[in-house]
Amino acid sequence: MNALHQHLFDSYRAAQRAEPAPPAPGTHDLAVLRAARDHRRFEAVLAGRPATGRLRFALRVALRRRLNARAC
Repeated sequence: MNALHQHLFDSYRAAQRAEPAPPAPGTHDLAVLRAARDHRRFEAVLAGRPATGRLRFALRVALRRRLNARAC
């Protein structure tokens, strides 16, 4: 059973009980991702690391190392 089937069962059950229907699958996905990102940034600040740009910086350093290794 996938998320859509479960949603249909829950919607049917809610209609039988005169309750509000549950949100559709994927409705809050972006909010969850934003919350995870904010938590990761918060933890980085508490640890004394930069809160933003860490992935881009790491990729830039790795690319520079690779280019320098080829030049030698």
